Amino acid sequence: MTMRIRAPLGGAVTQTFDMWSNWFQNVGQVGLINIDLGRTKKPDLERQILSEVGSYGRQIGRISEALDVLVDQADLDRTKLSEAQIAALHDFQEMVKDIERCKSQ
Repeated sequence: MTMRIRAPLGGAVTQTFDMWSNWFQNVGQVGLINIDLGRTKKPDLERQILSEVGSYGRQIGRISEALDVLVDQADLDRTKLSEAQIAALHDFQEMVKDIERCKSQ
């Protein structure tokens, strides 16, 4: 009588790894840091921009800094703006200041 002993993962396990590989492709990364690119028609281009240009935070930071300059330098007739519009500009500028404060700490 022949006794067959199989250690854990002994034998063909290719199919098991293929299952996990497909799962990760469909579900995405599972770990400490997960980045969801959202729905995009060009995910490869999105990844390239993130790796070569900058993270979403960096992109938004640069846009915020440029917009802050424009808001600060714009000769706005605030009498033509609603209270909500004025509040939005104020809130935006406060947010930029708070971000700068966090960066300097």
